[in-house]
Amino acid sequence: MKIILLGAPGAGKGTQAEIISRKLGIPTISTGNILRAAVKEGTPVGQKAKSFMDAGKLVPDEVIIEVIKERLAQPDCAGGYILDGVPRTIAQAEALDQRGIHFDKVLSLEIDDSVIQARMTGRRTCHACGATYHMQSAPPKTEGVCDKCGGALEQRRDDLPETVNQRLAVYHKETEPLKDYYQGKGILNAVPDQGGIEATNQAIMELLGK
Repeated sequence: MKIILLGAPGAGKGTQAEIISRKLGIPTISTGNILRAAVKEGTPVGQKAKSFMDAGKLVPDEVIIEVIKERLAQPDCAGGYILDGVPRTIAQAEALDQRGIHFDKVLSLEIDDSVIQARMTGRRTCHACGATYHMQSAPPKTEGVCDKCGGALEQRRDDLPETVNQRLAVYHKETEPLKDYYQGKGILNAVPDQGGIEATNQAIMELLGK
């Protein structure tokens, strides 16, 4: 089964991808991971991507699509895969189509912006050991102090309210139009917010017929 996971930043795509991957025995393909792997392996397309990354530039669509195509040709993808974080734009989706890369299901995790804002801005990370907490759902015993090592907890730059709002704005402008694109192909499946990881995964597995 070939699956795309769509959803705003903080919607839980990575978490769900891991669970689906484990249950179906198919790999999760994350853009960041495969770019890093291609660069490390020194493949021709990896070297091309590295030249942009070293210059602090965004890796262009055509290079990202080539990296993905290379990864999907590997034996572990023969029985299917989950794409997380790509395509991000209509242009990327069209480029995948043009290269004959097609999908069985596109799952769109539907979560209100207000829920995502609370979820992401509430996260805290220990500066010393990297342990993570959430001010509402999993707070430390003492505010601002890590339970495990006593280190100071901090809010990552990615989780600052202005950064979260910016990332959501980019998602709505550039990535959300993909829902209509895949709806037109008859493969979009909306996954309403179930309020928890297990309940959301159960809804996903039902949509997948598993």
